[in-house]
Amino acid sequence: MPESLYKFAEFQLDCASYELRRQGRGQKSERISLERIPMELLILLLERQGSVVTRQEIVDRLWGKDVFVDTEHGINTAIRKVRQALKDDPDNPRFVHTVSGKGYRFVSEKNGRPETPELVEGRTPRTPSGPDSSGGSLSTRDTAAPRRALTRKKTAIAIAALSLLAATLLVVLRPRLFPGTQASQIHSISVLPLSNLSGDPSQDYFADGMTDELITALAKNRILRVVSRTSAMQYKGVNRPVRDIARELGVDGILEGSIERSANRVHITVQLIYAPTDTHVWAESYNRDETQAYSLPEELSQTIAKEVKAATSPAPAPRYINPEAHDAYLRGRYIWFQFDAIHSLEYFQKAIQLQPDYAAAWAGMADAYLIRAVGGECPASEVTAKAEAAARKAVELGESLPEGHLTLGAWYFYDAWDLPRAEAEIKRAIELDGGLSDAHHLYSYLLLATNRREESLQEQKRATELDPLLRNWGLGFEYIQLRQLDAAINDLRLRTQVLPADLLTHITLSYAYRERGLWPQTEQELEKALTIAGRPDAAQAVHLAFERGGPKAVDHWGLDDLKTRTGYVSPIEYARAYAVLGDKNETMKYLEECYRTHAPWLIMVQNEPLFDFLHSDPRYHSLVKKIGLQFAP
Repeated sequence: MPESLYKFAEFQLDCASYELRRQGRGQKSERISLERIPMELLILLLERQGSVVTRQEIVDRLWGKDVFVDTEHGINTAIRKVRQALKDDPDNPRFVHTVSGKGYRFVSEKNGRPETPELVEGRTPRTPSGPDSSGGSLSTRDTAAPRRALTRKKTAIAIAALSLLAATLLVVLRPRLFPGTQASQIHSISVLPLSNLSGDPSQDYFADGMTDELITALAKNRILRVVSRTSAMQYKGVNRPVRDIARELGVDGILEGSIERSANRVHITVQLIYAPTDTHVWAESYNRDETQAYSLPEELSQTIAKEVKAATSPAPAPRYINPEAHDAYLRGRYIWFQFDAIHSLEYFQKAIQLQPDYAAAWAGMADAYLIRAVGGECPASEVTAKAEAAARKAVELGESLPEGHLTLGAWYFYDAWDLPRAEAEIKRAIELDGGLSDAHHLYSYLLLATNRREESLQEQKRATELDPLLRNWGLGFEYIQLRQLDAAINDLRLRTQVLPADLLTHITLSYAYRERGLWPQTEQELEKALTIAGRPDAAQAVHLAFERGGPKAVDHWGLDDLKTRTGYVSPIEYARAYAVLGDKNETMKYLEECYRTHAPWLIMVQNEPLFDFLHSDPRYHSLVKKIGLQFAP
């Protein structure tokens, strides 16, 4: 049985009380705060008494074998928090030592020295000289034969030493002498944000846009797994070791570089790194006229695919793109990724005015219209016709453009409620680009709506694998929709450690706790979400409501808060608020309003646990039938 009390250096850990203390001066000790997962990791390391604990063992112990979570980020975050608690420098550790390619081990200190001695291997025994092994001396008359033997022995040792040196040099220099060998081992890759070397911060949109287009071009290769944009963009401007970034993203290849735009020229420099050995396996610089910049990402993707020995798709026929239209499109996408759909529209429209047959710009415009309705910014009736027209134009102009098919599929799903056509378009997008995380995420929703639940879970896992930070809450929300609440809580708790300031993750975790009946945790996560949203007064109001009236008071606060909002509020929000209060008549009233106004999220009505209490109501059955869904009890 593992000990319940551990003492090391100036620290003491009581496993029974989950209490870590540090002995200060004057025999005073201070309690050190450590969250549950980092605490359990520290206990596991201590239990192993200096033995290596593999990353898989950490996963099995902390999260279990059957819960799909982003464990790479979870382990790295937990290790970082343990080191922070122990004031342990990762570059010169006292306690937590990284064993490259394996895991971690804990080495405590005693009298300033590690308790686990360093093992020295491969020492060559000294050649006997002076007294012989019997304690006597070698006589001069017996020196000839021993001298010959000694010469042979020295020769053998020298040959062995040279062989060892040659082997060592081969191991050390092989990556540089034979870089192609390392490149061929790259099966997954992340494109780090290209550095903007123009000296003008206003050109960031161009660097980010070219990064995005390079990721998109690379992702068309089905053999090479490419991390999607959102996760890669987390490392913009971050000065971190390549190995650490690769480990956190779960890739073995990193592509990094810089881009400079001046006058009418574009200069881009990129290098491919094999992350496990931090080996540079390929580098290249490109100088292009601005009129040719559009084709650079596709050209680069073809070259990189050949370097890593991945089969390449035929390069599309080169076509002229107006540089000003391309620039406007990149600006639109840059603003789009900052969740500003209205202003991104201005640039997509400008790109189309400059070049009416620019398919990607049409797809961008359709996205901007559609997200306004799906995100609840405006009634669907204001934008649905515009979204449909732009999406159809994108597909017409670029049949091989996956984003066009995806947006048309989203329109069929959310606006037309035509699930067979939606599925056909989404599957076409995946066929064209299997690495498109958005496509797998939307397909998981469609599969849920059509009651194919196991397939839906696999699609959401795939979406999360491709871009773990794009929807930090996505897999947890999927588990809630499947009524797998413990799995949802486990996943979302981990993800709040990965991105502590992600608003939607805390909201989704609060929802999971509520469905599980864990009311204090529900209220705490709601408070955190409101604080992150910049509403500390609302967070305080929720806290007081819970103290005075429990969960029901918080539910009533939620409805009252909804009524104070200015601007458009989707009827689906009111339906959820009344469902939380258990009011069938008001909930059905607003669900019927959703049907009349074609509110996009009504297509997911059967997957929402909040509406489960309506399943015995004939009015609900009638509504489900009118939408065109198959009732699933």
